[in-house]
Amino acid sequence: MNRLVIIGSVGNCIDIVDAVRAINAAAPKPAFELLGYLDDAPERIGQQYSGLMVLGPLSLAHTMPGVQFVCGIGSPRSFKDKESIVARVHSQPDQFATVVHPAAVISPSATIGQGSVILGNTTICADVRIGDHVMILPNCVMGHDSIVEDYAIMAAGVTVSGGVAIGRGCYVGAGSCLRETIRIGDGTLVGIGSVVIRDVPVGAVVAGSPARPLNSR
Repeated sequence: MNRLVIIGSVGNCIDIVDAVRAINAAAPKPAFELLGYLDDAPERIGQQYSGLMVLGPLSLAHTMPGVQFVCGIGSPRSFKDKESIVARVHSQPDQFATVVHPAAVISPSATIGQGSVILGNTTICADVRIGDHVMILPNCVMGHDSIVEDYAIMAAGVTVSGGVAIGRGCYVGAGSCLRETIRIGDGTLVGIGSVVIRDVPVGAVVAGSPARPLNSR
């Protein structure tokens, strides 16, 4: 059994707890032992969320040998910090757990990187490549031959058509739809409910139907 600590303690982190519990319930024997959370917010340390305690700040991670980690931090406000947050954990790559909800449907030809999270009722189609520390929230569809680079986040209900390339550290808002074969540049923020029909440049903020630039990050 892998001992698991979640980076962050609210929002997506609680969904990850539910996913891990579902994995344990579906397996012949539990795959993970949930130890708790690490969170730098002082007011959260010692508090419980979904039955697990916030053990301390992120700096505590290097005092936990043999423990695996998974990062649940990622919102339209914090997504750009995810890569630096993961780096602060100071773990080897194999110390990051990959969490796939048992209600997700994953093609045998798809690949999912270290430290990534795939939540319930998501469908990952043929030859999709998911990078490291990617988070895909419930009810997403990732079309065939699509690529999601490291640290990207797909909010709930995103539909990605075939052959789309989503860059490193992007955030795609809930309910968005991405047309086939387009490229979403690194660090892009796609607003909630957007319909993206053409390439998006690096660092852009786009929203609407069809999606248009709002400003540059």
